[in-house]
Amino acid sequence: MAVAEPHVPTRAAGAAAEVEQGTSLWQDAWLRLRHNKLAMASLVAVLLILATCFVVPLFIDLDPNAQRLDNKFAGPSAEHWLGTDQLGRDLLHRIIEGGQISLLVAFFATFLTGIIGILYGGISGYVGGKLDSVMMRIVDGLLAMPFLIIVILFRELIKVPVEKLSDWLIADVGLSTDLVLRFGNIAPLIVAIAAFGWLTMARIVRTQSASLVELEYIEAARSLGIGHARILLRHILPNALGPIIIYATLTVPSFILYEATLSFLGLGIEPPHASWGSLIKEGANFLETRPALILIPGLVFSGTLFALNFLGDGLRDALDPKSSKD
Repeated sequence: MAVAEPHVPTRAAGAAAEVEQGTSLWQDAWLRLRHNKLAMASLVAVLLILATCFVVPLFIDLDPNAQRLDNKFAGPSAEHWLGTDQLGRDLLHRIIEGGQISLLVAFFATFLTGIIGILYGGISGYVGGKLDSVMMRIVDGLLAMPFLIIVILFRELIKVPVEKLSDWLIADVGLSTDLVLRFGNIAPLIVAIAAFGWLTMARIVRTQSASLVELEYIEAARSLGIGHARILLRHILPNALGPIIIYATLTVPSFILYEATLSFLGLGIEPPHASWGSLIKEGANFLETRPALILIPGLVFSGTLFALNFLGDGLRDALDPKSSKD
């Protein structure tokens, strides 16, 4: 009677038995974002805008302040693709420079608000108790103040020190005059917006920190003698990164809008430099005779805001899929 040979698993059977490798949370978020066609189209639009404002000037001779009074209000041509303004300046060059300044103000202000809000809210939620209550009441009090009015007053307050710093950088340090003047033009606005724009970020991070501090792995870290600063910076704040990214993405268009509003009121970027807000203000003076001077910057400005907002919504749905089902 023949004895059955023991079954030896083949290589194919072993491969089939392998456990399927999992994906990280960030990979899952990217897959969800890729399936959001509106968000991906907005991402492409944002990248094109950034490339036009910051990469294209590296390859062309950008001179947005060159005036030719004999060529004012010229129509589109091979030399001036979008025509010229009331002083004969190239409108396309002015829009590119305006995009540089508007986006730099928004991105740097968002970066500063993120640092302040993350640290403030993280400490408040981690410590808890009376200190948490006091810190949040301070935030509530500042949120009750009219944002734009406070920003305007604070900007005027720090304007003189920034001008003195600019003069010192030019005279004593020897930096480029154009670079320093541009920095001195936007720095007060960035600092003013960031000084009061971190409040909502702090509340979001505080909520996340207060919920994470109760988890078991935080208690385990404490029992191992890990310091409070390391627990906060290495274990709590990285796990709150999703909501932080979502809110930061939605903050950028808000800050662009604030900058444009202040520049439109004459309280933002000062001549000869331009932002999208100041270009819209200049174009409004010729609305009846030369509507292109306000329509073109206005369309670029509106398109950028729409793209950033749609991208922020897509990131929110990708990083927090539960929110899209509520």
